[in-house]
Amino acid sequence: MGYFAGEFDIAVIGAGHAGIEAALAAARLGCNTVVFTINMDAVGNCPCNPSIGGTAKGHLVREIDALGGEMGRTADECMLQMRMLNRGKGPAVHSLRAQIDRRKYADAMKHKLELQENLQLKQAEITDIKQIQYKWQLTTRMGAEYKVKAVIIATGTYLGGRIFIGDVSYESGPDGIFPATFLGQSLKNLGLSLRRFKTGTPARVLKSSIDFTDLEEQAGDEPVVPFSYDTAELPKNKVMCHVSWTNENTKKIILDNIQRSPLYSGLIHGVGPRYCPSIEDKIVRFADKERHQLFIEPCGENTEEMYLQGMSSSLPEDVQLQFYHSIKGLENCVVMRSAYAIEYDCVDPLQMNNTLEFNDFPGLYGAGQFNGSSGYEEAAAQGLVAGINAALKIKGEDSLILDRAGSYIGTLVDDLVTKGANDPYRMMTSRSEYRLILRQDNADERLTPIGRKIGLISDERYERFIAKQKLKKEELKRISKTVIPPSDRVNTILVSRETSPLTTGAKLIDLIKRPQLSYEVLTDIDENRPELDPNIFEQIEVEVKYEGYIKKQLAQVEQMRRMEKKLLPTDIDYKTITGLRLEAQEKLNKIRPNNLGQASRISGVSPADISVLVIWLSR
Repeated sequence: MGYFAGEFDIAVIGAGHAGIEAALAAARLGCNTVVFTINMDAVGNCPCNPSIGGTAKGHLVREIDALGGEMGRTADECMLQMRMLNRGKGPAVHSLRAQIDRRKYADAMKHKLELQENLQLKQAEITDIKQIQYKWQLTTRMGAEYKVKAVIIATGTYLGGRIFIGDVSYESGPDGIFPATFLGQSLKNLGLSLRRFKTGTPARVLKSSIDFTDLEEQAGDEPVVPFSYDTAELPKNKVMCHVSWTNENTKKIILDNIQRSPLYSGLIHGVGPRYCPSIEDKIVRFADKERHQLFIEPCGENTEEMYLQGMSSSLPEDVQLQFYHSIKGLENCVVMRSAYAIEYDCVDPLQMNNTLEFNDFPGLYGAGQFNGSSGYEEAAAQGLVAGINAALKIKGEDSLILDRAGSYIGTLVDDLVTKGANDPYRMMTSRSEYRLILRQDNADERLTPIGRKIGLISDERYERFIAKQKLKKEELKRISKTVIPPSDRVNTILVSRETSPLTTGAKLIDLIKRPQLSYEVLTDIDENRPELDPNIFEQIEVEVKYEGYIKKQLAQVEQMRRMEKKLLPTDIDYKTITGLRLEAQEKLNKIRPNNLGQASRISGVSPADISVLVIWLSR
C-alpha cells in the first residue's frame, strides 16, 4: 500500500557529485528540494580515484566554482596534495588536480546538504516515476509517494549496477552498496531509451605492505593554487604520492589469463571508457608498449588504504594478486579491496536539450553518469546545470544555456546532447575549439557574472571579483606605460635568457611579450610592481603573450555566435523541408537543435544541409 509522503518543487534522485550540485543549486535558488539516496553513508562518495580535477577536469571544477557550485570549495577543504598539471605545455592545458581525503570530502558534502535551507536529504530507493498531468510522482521501495514539479535523475553507476571480478558477477552499486534495481524498468516504461555502459576501479592496498624505497616521489606544488575563488587561506600539501611501472612479467601474467577477464570472455556487454581503460585492456590494445605507469596515492589522512591509479581491472582476484605482486614496490602488497568492473544503465543524451531537460518529458532532467559521461567533475558540472535550469523553470525565468565558447561546461553539455555518447564521455581540452580563451585561470572572468545574475554568487564574493577586475585593468595600464631603459643590469638578465639586449627604452608589456621572459624573470627590474594576487599576473601574462591567437579565437567565437542566434523552431518536422538529405532529416528530427550552430555540429548534417536550413529560415 502506498501513502502520500509530501510535495516538493524539485526531487533529485541520487546524492553523488551530480546530485549534490543539482540539489544545492535548486535549494539555493529558493526551490523546496528533496534529494534521495539509497545509502546516506554514500553521499558524496568517491568510489574510484580519491582526487578531484585533472587535465580538463580541473577546468570544469574551476567553472563550477565560478558559477557558485560547491565542488571546488569542498575539494580545497579536504585537500591532501595539489598539483598544476601540464606546466611544461601551453596555458590552455594547465589543469589543477587535488589529491583529497575521500571520507572527509563525503562527510563535508553530506553536512552541507543537511545544513542547506530549502533542502531535505532522505535515505530511500526510488522504484517508480510517473508523469501526472503537469507534475511527477515518485514512489519509494517502502511505498512513500512524493509529488514534485521537476525531477533530476542523477543515479551514477547505481542504476542496474552489476559488479564483475573474473567470472564472479553480482548485482551491486560501487563499494558494495545496494544498486537501484527497479527504477530502470520504470524509466523504460516511461519511454526513455537506456543502454549499458561499464567502468572500473583498481585495488586498494595496505600502505605498510608497500616498499617505497626505490619508488619515484611526486610532491605537490608550492605555493598551492586552490580550486575555489572563495578559498582565502591556502591549503597545505600533506602527503607524498609515488610512481611505479608495470613490466614484462606483469604483461605476461595478464596475457596468460586474459581469457578469464569478463571483458574478453563475453560476460560484460556494457561499453567501457575509451580514455580510461583497464590494465588488461591497455596490455592488449598497446601490445608493443613495454610498460605502463601507475600512481600510488593515499585515500585519506586517517586510513592506510592506498589507491593504484592506472591499474583498474576486472580479472579474478588470484590473477590480480599475481600481477600486482610483479610490480616494483608492490611485491608484498596486501590487497584490502579488490579491483572490479561495474556495468550500469544510462540514458541516450540525444533525448535532451541544452538545459539537460528531456525533450518529450517537461520537468524531467538528467545529470552525470546517467547521461553517459564519466568522472566526478563532468557529473558535478551537469548537476549544476540541471539544478539551475529546473529551478529557473519553476520560477518562470529564462533557462541557462552555456555555449561552447564560454565554458568547458557548455562544451560538455553541447557534446552530449548534440553528438551523443557511444562510450562514457570524458572531458579533454582537445574537445574545445576555443581552449585558449577557456583557460582555468580566467574561469571567474567568464562565469562569475553569470552566476551572480542567476543568484548563486553572494554580494561579498561579487565585490571581490569586481575589485580584482579593477586591479587587473590598472596593472595592464601600468605595464603598458612603464618604460624600462637599457642598462647593464637589464641586459645581463635579457642575455641570460637568450633574448636580445636593449639599445633603447622598451615598454614593460613588450618585454613580457617575449617568449623567453616572464613576470617572474623581470621581478628585479620591475621596481614599482604592486603586490597583487598571483592569478592576476598569470592572466595578464597569458593574454599579453598570446594576444594574436586570442584575437583569432574571439573572431571565430563571433562567427559561431552569429550562427547560434539563428534559432530553429523546436516543433518543426524536418522531413517537410525540401532539399535536406534523408540522414539529416532523421538526425535533426531526433535531436531538435535550438539553432543553426547546434545543427551544424550534428554528425550526419552536412554544410549543404545547413545551407538549405539558412534558405528555409530566410523564407
